[in-house]
Amino acid sequence: MGQIIISVGREFGSGGRVIAEALAKRFDLPIYDRHLILEIAEKTGLAPELIEKYNENPKHRLISRNVRGYSNSIEDNIAEMQFKFIEDKAASGESFVVVGRCSESKLRKYDCLVSLFVLGDMSEKIKRVMEVYDLSEEKAEELISKKDKKRKRYHNYHCTAHWGDSRLYDLCINSSRLGIDRTVDILEEYIRARAK
Repeated sequence: MGQIIISVGREFGSGGRVIAEALAKRFDLPIYDRHLILEIAEKTGLAPELIEKYNENPKHRLISRNVRGYSNSIEDNIAEMQFKFIEDKAASGESFVVVGRCSESKLRKYDCLVSLFVLGDMSEKIKRVMEVYDLSEEKAEELISKKDKKRKRYHNYHCTAHWGDSRLYDLCINSSRLGIDRTVDILEEYIRARAK
């Protein structure tokens, strides 16, 4: 199998990150998600906590400025570092799985890109978030709404196409229908077919 890049966008609570990790294991590939923050911290000398704080956040428009293509926004600069990181990995010929980071748009020029979007039924997402984060039903629903609004704002700020729009992805899948393991099976089959 030649180079393959698997991009996984996801709704909060859909199990998208867990699915991405399972795909990385099945294809024996590195995964770039939170691990990306540590690698960027090592390269730049910035504290991982600082990068995490501003990770996948859109900039504050009132206090940020762009001058000749350069931004004074920490959020913008950290986003650009992440985009450059995955672009460099792709250009080097490396195969990998990447979670979020607008990767379905930023790496679109690579023929080896397989872009996936994992969604779920709200009732199932609430159950999952309640279990994983030990939250009440009400708090779980609030967290899902907050996280997805943040992801949407971040994506739509950095890309022309809209987060979650099915036309952006090769395949959108509802993980609530078959559960996490069977969803991974279906995605693995699709990716192997694409790799041929």
